[in-house]
Amino acid sequence: MLVVMWLAAILAGVVHVLIFCMESLWWTTPQVRARFRQSPEQADATRLFAFNQGFYNLFLAIGTFAGLGLVLLGHPGTGLTLVRWNCLFMLGAAIVLVASAPQMRRGAFIQGAAPLLFLLLALVHAAI
Repeated sequence: MLVVMWLAAILAGVVHVLIFCMESLWWTTPQVRARFRQSPEQADATRLFAFNQGFYNLFLAIGTFAGLGLVLLGHPGTGLTLVRWNCLFMLGAAIVLVASAPQMRRGAFIQGAAPLLFLLLALVHAAI
């Protein structure tokens, strides 16, 4: 169970690094515009907002990886708290996305599935 829990946290971080890349680096490319359902004009108009939002995703990933690193360095309480906190925010953002833009439910699932899995397994692990 711990292996799956760790893999879920790592996957959550990797997904959020990819979201950072899409929003902050590749926002106006045709592939990313299509994924976010943006016209070239919309992408240009929202470029600054997407750039900023991408960094939120990057910081969530960094926080998750830092928490895992703290666990490896012998600080499991602090590390797991940091991972849980970041995964909770990732899941919250996915819920907000699907609630505010139901047509983006696939993206919300991609964004929120791994953090949800980590959080559920962490609850089970804590109960054992």
